[in-house]
Amino acid sequence: MSPPLLAVTDADGFRFENPWALLLLLLIPLLAVLKGRRGQQGAVVFSSLHILRRLGPAARVRAGGWRMALLFLSLACLAVALARPQSVRSTESVTESGIELIVAIDVSRSMQVDQDGFTIGGRQVNRLQAAKKVTRDFIAGRKTDRIGIVAFAGRPYLVSPITLDKDWLEESMQRIQIGLVEDGTAIGSAIAAAAKRLDKRPSKSKVILLLTDGVNNAGQLSPILAAKMAKTLGIKIYTIAVGGYGDFVIQTPQGPQRLVQEFDEATLKEIARIGEGAYFRAQDTGGLEKVFALIDDLEKTEVRRKITVHAREWYQIPAAAALVLGLLSLVGGETFWRRFP
Repeated sequence: MSPPLLAVTDADGFRFENPWALLLLLLIPLLAVLKGRRGQQGAVVFSSLHILRRLGPAARVRAGGWRMALLFLSLACLAVALARPQSVRSTESVTESGIELIVAIDVSRSMQVDQDGFTIGGRQVNRLQAAKKVTRDFIAGRKTDRIGIVAFAGRPYLVSPITLDKDWLEESMQRIQIGLVEDGTAIGSAIAAAAKRLDKRPSKSKVILLLTDGVNNAGQLSPILAAKMAKTLGIKIYTIAVGGYGDFVIQTPQGPQRLVQEFDEATLKEIARIGEGAYFRAQDTGGLEKVFALIDDLEKTEVRRKITVHAREWYQIPAAAALVLGLLSLVGGETFWRRFP
């Protein structure tokens, strides 16, 4: 299997593992209110406090306030410690296992037919121009697939080897034109050439996308036999018939030539059946776009996501602060903050 594409993203953050413990903070204001209430009625009533003054100077009321403040801070730190504050680092790895695919495009003379329905931006174009435009869009959308291009007429021609470089594939598409090789329609040879390129590839998913507007009339290998050979290599085949029936005039080196459009739909369907793919017919640019969209949905790239979370505990700091503040409040209450009647 080909090495998968791997993307890794990191994110830092902060969280409380037990956020419900922070509700304990709501008890502190309640304790403060209860503490501030007046005590019970005294058991002994004095008519004057001059006797008590002889016991010594009065204790500072402010000292008791500091002691309670430290006690409340200690409780607050304890609540934060129980909530377990953590600094978090999460790593997301995305593994994408792409498809290896070869697009085989017919560049025979009949592909230069300017047929109604084949347009780009409202301008009428020939079948090849429409096919190239839709194929480019398809390739651009397959971000993680390794794709190659084969052009064929009387024989196949390797336009681009299988690659992940979409810029190179875009440049290669521009070199595809009528007359690239001698005229004819060698469908069987095109399938064989594409299958040969996919044969030794390590990917577990291999696909041939064959686009033609004619009948096999060249080459020494029949399309059916070529499809059977491709199947033994584990290659799936999709076939697309481009254009419609009718009489057309095309330009050739010998001058204008009349063309009666022919399609061997039965053979294209059988190729797709053997290759465990599907057969499609597109009679205009919109139809081509729908066909490629369907193939795009059928051949999904496998994507696996894994999120790893690394957490560092910080509860020790508020726990230590709670201990220190609690001890300070307790010791101070028995020593320098001790109050006497």
